[in-house]
Amino acid sequence: MRQLFISMILAQGIALPAHAEDLAYSDIHTDSCLQEAVGAGEQSACIGASATQCLADTQGSESTVGMGACLEQERAYWDGRLNAVYQLVLAQQGGDAGTADGLRTMQCAWIVYRDARCDYEYAQWGGGTGGGPAILACLMQTTAEQVFVLERNVR
Repeated sequence: MRQLFISMILAQGIALPAHAEDLAYSDIHTDSCLQEAVGAGEQSACIGASATQCLADTQGSESTVGMGACLEQERAYWDGRLNAVYQLVLAQQGGDAGTADGLRTMQCAWIVYRDARCDYEYAQWGGGTGGGPAILACLMQTTAEQVFVLERNVR
């Protein structure tokens, strides 16, 4: 049931403005920001950089559908980074079963936390149309934060 709920919310946010080719999204804004960032505080300021630029550059982005489209693109960016860094850290710890098990346990607990945190963000909209962008922004933010946690463990 939980996954169905998230899938329904994401489906609302994935709808693109007018045409897919009208979406002015590029990961380059987040990548550039991260390359210039020094330290965790500056990295955190990069979360949402590409989505923000997409909102500024995409006609129709002021609608919840447009907002959702830009936020979903950056959420997917962070999700890809999360999966890559998780696999890297897991591979680096492959010889130490206790540490690898700890990583898996932590990541499973984090998923439960992420879902609860973002469900709460969504609930604050009382079923209103702002709930779609709110949950996507939360998923983007929370996933990016977890990327930074795992990247600190890359050797």
